[in-house]
Amino acid sequence: QVRLVESGGGLVQAGGSLRLSCASSGRTFSMYAMGWFRQAPGKEREFVGAISRNGRNTNYADSVKGRFTISRDNYNNMLYLQMNELKPEDSAVYYCAAKGGVVTTITADRYDYWGQGTQVTVSS
Repeated sequence: QVRLVESGGGLVQAGGSLRLSCASSGRTFSMYAMGWFRQAPGKEREFVGAISRNGRNTNYADSVKGRFTISRDNYNNMLYLQMNELKPEDSAVYYCAAKGGVVTTITADRYDYWGQGTQVTVSS
């Protein structure tokens, strides 16, 4: 079992930055590929980005590429999402998720564990 807890959300003006954190406990964090997803009101959950188990490989949704950066600290069991140049359309609840195995994926159903989410609101 893996427990994930997100933090770092809040209200920010357009063009600003936020750094989300996801703390993992339970089974060995480095065994899991990790992903970030987001869900806005009335919309489906969408992929934001993912990172491989060793942190060497990342992939991002086109909508955030060049603005968001995923990183992880396997020693401290932490996942991060640095969000720069935020836009109002980035407003959503952000979730971190863990997936067993080597390969990352953009498909939410392939992830095994989820956090409770943290709200990000970007004002115009």
